[in-house]
Amino acid sequence: MKKLITFMLLMFAVQTAAAWGPKGHDVVAYIAECNVNRRVKAKVMQALGGHTFTYYSSWADNIRNFPEYRHTSTWHYANVDEGYTYATMPKNPKGDVLTAVTLIVEQLKSGKITPEEENIYLRMLIHFVGDMHCPMHAGRLSDLGGNLVTVKWFGKEVKLHAVWDDLIVESVRKWSYSEWQREIDNVSREEREALSAGTPLDWMNETVEICQQVYKDAPAGAELSWDYQNENYPLLETQLRKAGYRLARLLNEIYK
Repeated sequence: MKKLITFMLLMFAVQTAAAWGPKGHDVVAYIAECNVNRRVKAKVMQALGGHTFTYYSSWADNIRNFPEYRHTSTWHYANVDEGYTYATMPKNPKGDVLTAVTLIVEQLKSGKITPEEENIYLRMLIHFVGDMHCPMHAGRLSDLGGNLVTVKWFGKEVKLHAVWDDLIVESVRKWSYSEWQREIDNVSREEREALSAGTPLDWMNETVEICQQVYKDAPAGAELSWDYQNENYPLLETQLRKAGYRLARLLNEIYK
């Protein structure tokens, strides 16, 4: 365990395209950073070695690039086939994004972990809450979460998974993560509390429903361009906002 933690702490935050892509994960992390309790923010940043939430927002993607840590590769998503719910779908014995978030929150609340473990768990939580809100990360096992579904994105053949991982985030707006936060983190306190309500299981079920609609709207061979992008921008915005608020709520509860 000590070797694992030491190695992980030495790794740089090399960013890879997964879930929302680096930009989307930065947006989620920064929205959370702007909405946590001030005292909680200080505690989290101290645990992260003085770094911001966004500094490690895509860090968890690096782990699966190393053979020793490929066991975490399934923690970024939860496959749910057509006709199933998260509850009825046979579970991956290696874990999924919901079991990962649940475990991490339990460990962070336990008071029984080392500072090094706290650091690692926080990096993971910041990333996995974002993953949980990316529609295709609740995709079907039968097509590997949309990775076997080919569509055309502005005339180019791509995987449906890639459309929602990062293509739509990068194309709909050319903003920095701070500009995204400024533009979409603009709801009332009451709406923010409503959006952050529920449990991680509730949020997972919500993403499963959204993913099922994504499949219907973008079947294999579909040609997706401006109309699809404009129709789905509100959903993209909502999911990024929800992920940020919900991450902030979890951190407030952990460090209350």
